[in-house]
Amino acid sequence: MNWYRRLESRLESSVDEGGIIRGTLTMRRMLMIWLAANLVVTTLLTGTLFVPGISYPTAIIAIVVGTLIGTVVLTLIGNIGTRTGLATMAITRGAFGSKGSYLPVAANVIILMGWSWVQAMLAGVTVNFVVEQATGFSNPILFSILCQTLVVCLAILGHKGIEKAEPWFAVLILLVMAYVFIVAFAGHSPAAYAEIPSDPTLGITPAIALDIVIATAISWTVLSGDLNRLASSQRAGIVGSGIGYVLSTVLSMSLGLTAFCYVLIESGEAAPFDPTVLVAEFGWALAIVIFLSVMATNTMVVYGMVNSVVNAQSKFTLKFLPTALVLGAISILGAMWLDLLNQFTDFLVMIGAFFVPVFAIVIVDYYIIKRRTYSRDILKDSGGVYSYLRGVNWSAVGVWIIGAAASYILTYTFPSAIGATIPSFVISFVVYLALSWPTRRRFDGQTGGHLAFTGHY
Repeated sequence: MNWYRRLESRLESSVDEGGIIRGTLTMRRMLMIWLAANLVVTTLLTGTLFVPGISYPTAIIAIVVGTLIGTVVLTLIGNIGTRTGLATMAITRGAFGSKGSYLPVAANVIILMGWSWVQAMLAGVTVNFVVEQATGFSNPILFSILCQTLVVCLAILGHKGIEKAEPWFAVLILLVMAYVFIVAFAGHSPAAYAEIPSDPTLGITPAIALDIVIATAISWTVLSGDLNRLASSQRAGIVGSGIGYVLSTVLSMSLGLTAFCYVLIESGEAAPFDPTVLVAEFGWALAIVIFLSVMATNTMVVYGMVNSVVNAQSKFTLKFLPTALVLGAISILGAMWLDLLNQFTDFLVMIGAFFVPVFAIVIVDYYIIKRRTYSRDILKDSGGVYSYLRGVNWSAVGVWIIGAAASYILTYTFPSAIGATIPSFVISFVVYLALSWPTRRRFDGQTGGHLAFTGHY
């Protein structure tokens, strides 16, 4: 087992106390990492959900506007990771308390596990389709398992593996995406896509489309601290992640939207959120995009799950490699549950309900209540300024429950004309600010900055 000990030693040597990482990546490297991150099959297929419910131009507007709105939250949370060196779920200790943060950590692991399953299944279904066309052999479960196994192998290399692999994935994916766009617009003009008649009976409105796009950004925000703490400066993190995420999301969703509309024009009908429909039309090129995107993104997802568990507490030391192997094994086994693909929209709603309130609370807590400072007390499992009441900030937990309930009510009980994400964020932001404002003076004079150092960042 010498190989295991050597790998474990190398991984542990790259992580400082409490999971703190002092970033070294430039703005360009951060941009490439985020560009590769969301050039993913789930984002691409999300673009297939909008037309013909709404028109092609309206869908493009919803994609752009929703992405820009979601990016504000993503970069604000990511910047806390850059400033402190902490992963996203470790950051929640500041607002929720050392014990209270277990709640968002648990939700994060469950949701990231679901993401890893969905993406592995989509990659497996795609690879199976291509193999079946070439050889006649078909076993989508087998190919889903093989795809996720490769992802786990990449993820156990830790953030160093991600730094090296993601930029190359981004370049390859962009080249193939360009080919698909050229085929789509060479076959039909933009005016032809705009003329596809809308069908309001499908239940997709501009507000719902906007809500889905924002929810996609929220789903990525759970990893923004993990990734942006790799940045060498705040500017590198904010600009790199902001531009990278906007470009990747707009390109991916627009590609899915355009490719799906191309199929609609060609055949008159098509099933949304089905990669084989698009691969059958565009061939191996799109299949390559789907496979590479899953390798790039699911690597980050598994890495984020491991970070959430390892950095949840410091009383019992959990090592990166064995934790990655256990969670990786679960993600591989779960890739066999193909029925989950039929519940993707509900899955996005769950993500929004769980994490929109969390990020509203964290933004208020860090930037307003704690005045952009978390001290090294955040690493303690007990005592210190973040101990609150036996380790739980019940104000944050209560606001989280209110925000999550509002999200579900505005989605299923009394559907909101403007969607559920924005109202849920505003409600959580305002209520937590009101409840926490009286405690603001408690943190006067607190020093912090990057937690790998004693001075300010």
